Amino acid sequence: MPGWVNIAFEEYRRRLVAPVALELVEVEARRRGKNPDIRRIVDAEGEALIAAVPAGALTIALDRGGRAVDTETLAGLLQEWVDDAQDVAFLVGGPEGLSDKCLSAAHLKLSLSTLTFAHPLVRVVVAEQIYRAYSINHGLPYHR
Repeated sequence: MPGWVNIAFEEYRRRLVAPVALELVEVEARRRGKNPDIRRIVDAEGEALIAAVPAGALTIALDRGGRAVDTETLAGLLQEWVDDAQDVAFLVGGPEGLSDKCLSAAHLKLSLSTLTFAHPLVRVVVAEQIYRAYSINHGLPYHR
């Protein structure tokens, strides 16, 4: 990832206070090469993503076909997860998206936007939105 992505993610991660915390678990993207078998690559990446989800975690697939929520709704969801002491795993696919298995395994499918984002930007957007939801729930001035 470009340095600015890691800096931005880390900035939002460090602002969060227990019991809310962000942990980034990266799954290696498969090599695309010439004439790649995209379906096989996406499926293999999906298997690795599912294997990386902690036992008992609520799995949320980020997919353009998922449910669009506003920030206040996300704040409400975040508060529910905190109240239930629920670990949450956000699944972010590679350039071709998530496998069908990831989408089927997800407890919830959310869409960040109808826009298409560069893959590195997604982790920054997710971290920022989680921090923004956290700030709403704690009455911080960040969300105005």
